[in-house]
Amino acid sequence: MSKLGIQDVTVRDGNQSILATRMRREDILDLVTALDKVGFHSLEVWGGATFDSAYRFLKQSAWENLREIRKAAPNTKLSMLLRGQNVVGYHHYDNDVLERFIRLTIENGIDILRVFDALNDPNNLRNAFKFVKKHGAELQAAIAYTVSPVHNNEYYVNLVKTFEDMGADSICIKDMAGIITPQTAYDLVSDLKAATDLPIQLHSHTTANATPLVMEQAMKAGADIVDGCIAPLSGGTGHLADETLLEVAKLTDRQVDLDIDALNEAYDLADIIVNKYIESGDLRTRSLIPNPRILTYQVPGGMLSNLLSQLEEQGASDRFNEVLREIPNVRKDMGYPPLVTPLSQMVGTQSVLNVLLGERYKLVPNEIKDYVQGHYGQAPGELDQKIVDLILEQVEVKTTTVPPEDLPFVFDEMKNKMKQFLDREPEEEEVVAYSIFPEPVMNYYKEKNQKEETHDNMQSEKVDEVVSFRMIPPNQ
Repeated sequence: MSKLGIQDVTVRDGNQSILATRMRREDILDLVTALDKVGFHSLEVWGGATFDSAYRFLKQSAWENLREIRKAAPNTKLSMLLRGQNVVGYHHYDNDVLERFIRLTIENGIDILRVFDALNDPNNLRNAFKFVKKHGAELQAAIAYTVSPVHNNEYYVNLVKTFEDMGADSICIKDMAGIITPQTAYDLVSDLKAATDLPIQLHSHTTANATPLVMEQAMKAGADIVDGCIAPLSGGTGHLADETLLEVAKLTDRQVDLDIDALNEAYDLADIIVNKYIESGDLRTRSLIPNPRILTYQVPGGMLSNLLSQLEEQGASDRFNEVLREIPNVRKDMGYPPLVTPLSQMVGTQSVLNVLLGERYKLVPNEIKDYVQGHYGQAPGELDQKIVDLILEQVEVKTTTVPPEDLPFVFDEMKNKMKQFLDREPEEEEVVAYSIFPEPVMNYYKEKNQKEETHDNMQSEKVDEVVSFRMIPPNQ
C-alpha cells in the first residue's frame, strides 16, 4: 500500500473558486488552525488572487495575513500559487520585484511555491524558478492543463522534462477548469511517472462533477499527492472534499495518514463558517451547481464565479450561457491559451464584451491588445490573423516585446512615491506590494490612515471629556 499525500486548498483556491476570494482573515485563521492538526501534506494558503483581494476588497495587508497564517499553522508545510514573471499580478514585472517578492514570501513562512505560466511558456518561468531555488523553498512546477488541437500528453511530457531540467522539485498537473477526464488522468499521470522521478501532484475542480473518478484513476496511476477542500467549502466550481478523497484512496489501496478526529473538528468549524458567506451572498448557489458543459467551455472555477459577478453588476446574469458559448470562440481566436489567470480573466472579459455589445471585438481591453502583440509570451497555437488585424486597428501605438531581463527596475521609484503619501519610510514588503498593485495598495493605506486618525481623534475627545469632568468641583 503506497502512501498518498493530500494538500488542502480551502483557504486559497477553495476560497477563490466559490467565494470569489472574499473569505476574511479571522475565518482563514480559524480554519488554518484547525486544518493544521489534521496532518495534511501541505496547506495552500496564499498567492493567486488572495494577494490582490486582500488590499482591493478586504482592506487587509496580504503580508500580515501570511504571517498570521504561519503562526496559526506551525506543524504543516504552507504552499502558495505564483504566476511566474507575472508574480501575483496580471502582466510581467521586473526581476528585482520578482526576486524580492519570492524572498519575502519565503521569509514570511511559505515552504512550497507552485509556479505556473498561463501559456506554459518556459521563458516566462525561468527567472521565478531560479529565485525560488536560490532562496531555498520547494519549487513545484505546474502544468496549466487544457485541451485543444495543440495540447496532448506528449506536449505535457515534454514540458515536464523541460521543467525538470530547469530545477523543479515536484510537478503539479494544474487542471484549473476541472476538464481532465478519468481516462486522461490515468494516462497522463502514467506517462509522467514513466518520464520523471519527481513527485506528481494532481489539482482539479469539481465543476464537471467527474472528479471522484478522475482522482481514483490518478491514484491508481501513482499520483503522489492530490488536492482537496474541507467538505462544507467544497464542490461546485471548487474542489473535491478531503473526506471524499479519503474514501477514494481506500478504493485504490492507497494509505493516507490523517487524524480523523481533527478532520471532523475542522469540518464542524467550516460548517459554521460557511453559513456566514451564504447569508452575505458571497457564496452563490450557482457556483455550487455542477456544469458538465465545462468540458467544452473549459472555464476555471474562479473565473466562473467572477463572470457571474460581472454579469450581475451589468444586470445581465440571464446572458451567462451566451458568454459561456462565446469563450471557446475567443480562445480559438487567441491561439488556444489555457484558461488560467491572467488569460482566463482576459478571455472571459472579452467574451462578456462580445456578447453584451452585440459585436465581436467592438471593444477590446488593453490586456488583449498587449497579448496579440506577444507581450504575454508565446501562444500555444496560431492566432486568427483576421482577428489580430481587427484588434490592432484599435492600437494607437504598437510596441515591441521587452524580455524580462530588460524590464527597468521600479522599486526605488515606487518607494519614493510611497514615502510621499505615507509620510514615512515604507517597508520593503509595502513597496513590493505597491509595485504590483499601485492603486489598491495606495487606497488601502489611505483608508487605514484615515481610520487611525479618526480613532485618535475619538480617543482625544474621550480624554478631554474625562479631564473636564474631573475639573468640576465636587460641590457643584
